[in-house]
Amino acid sequence: MAPRIAPVETSTDMPPRTEVVIIGGGIVGLSAALTLAERGIPVVVLEKGRIAAEQSSRNLGWVRKTSRAAPDVPLAQAADRLWAGMPARTGRDVGYRQAGIMFLARSEGELAAHEAWLHSVADLDLGARMLSPAEIAAAVPGGRGEWLGGVTTPSDGRAEPTLAASAIAAAAIAKGARIIEGCAVRGLQTRGGRISGVATERGEIACSEVLLAGGLWSRRFLGNHGIDLPTLPLTLSVLRTAPMEGPTETAVGGPDFSFRKHLDGGFIVTQRGALSCPLVLDHLRIGMRYMHLLRQQRDLLRITLNAQTCQDLTLARRWKAHQKSPFEKVRVMDPATIPALNQEALANLAAAWPVFAKAQIVEAWAGTMDITPDSKPVIDRAEAIPGLTLATGFSGHGFGTGPAAGQLAADLVTGAAPLVSPAPYRFDRF
Repeated sequence: MAPRIAPVETSTDMPPRTEVVIIGGGIVGLSAALTLAERGIPVVVLEKGRIAAEQSSRNLGWVRKTSRAAPDVPLAQAADRLWAGMPARTGRDVGYRQAGIMFLARSEGELAAHEAWLHSVADLDLGARMLSPAEIAAAVPGGRGEWLGGVTTPSDGRAEPTLAASAIAAAAIAKGARIIEGCAVRGLQTRGGRISGVATERGEIACSEVLLAGGLWSRRFLGNHGIDLPTLPLTLSVLRTAPMEGPTETAVGGPDFSFRKHLDGGFIVTQRGALSCPLVLDHLRIGMRYMHLLRQQRDLLRITLNAQTCQDLTLARRWKAHQKSPFEKVRVMDPATIPALNQEALANLAAAWPVFAKAQIVEAWAGTMDITPDSKPVIDRAEAIPGLTLATGFSGHGFGTGPAAGQLAADLVTGAAPLVSPAPYRFDRF
């Protein structure tokens, strides 16, 4: 069951022309639309299903710098500033709270990994620091005290996925953007070797620029245009508890669980030590590019053949603009929740903090992430098709950096000075 997002009144009218078309109504595409609208640039967002219906509403809501690779931290720092200003910018509460994030270690290896990360970002002035067992016990009381240590960044935070994308969408609409749901883009149109418009299931829209922010669908879309974007799917199962007394406002990640406070007083919980890996055809096509990740994280993956496997095989990889596209056949990727993983998460959490043994599950869902070989997104101009910009492959990190990623993408689309250096996100690194 998908989380319910705050409703937004979108448009039903298709304009014949605009300046920028954004493909995908997730938080990155919506943030880019808001940025463009604020700059007075005509923009239309086309969403095949409903805005934020996939990973933008199904993620954990963490806004973090902790454990990000050093080249990725400036984007996260920019996102911190944008999240803090989002209530004023949108006129709505997006649930943003700067309550900190900590990661805990049971083993010497886990502790060494946290220390190595802290050393790698030492010159970035994040305010991050290592935690002793006594400090963990004081910050998150009521635990069993079995931790060797941990790492924390007090300036990290959280926001509510079911509120944030809707707030950004509504603000973009108020400032002139047009958002159309239930309208799949079938393909790009070019003239003289560059973008001239898009073909949709409802007709054509002429435009000068296209931003592809299609999440896990971007690989299939680009493949139809002869561009190989390496992404593979991983599915995360999540649960939300009823309101309850909990040990801390800080988000906590253990080796085999994580939890953070929800705006209603409950907690968002997941099995941080396990992800479902539904086998799809792309595992055969590009799986070798991920062998280094498989060697590092083989204990993390629960490989399975499931409904996503069958669905993937039925969806076309080549089609023409007059043909029904895969995006019309699957409007929303809605993977089945994996109860066993959620039960593991809650059991592991209750073993560490017994108060969670009393937790009542009121909601559970799953979401599929698009993972690149280095777990960093692509935010770049597409050299193969002038006029096309990519903002995709966020590998489960898109929500936290979404406002900054969207603004950076808008900068690239318009040729403005970039918010941060886009160098870490170049497509040609693959």
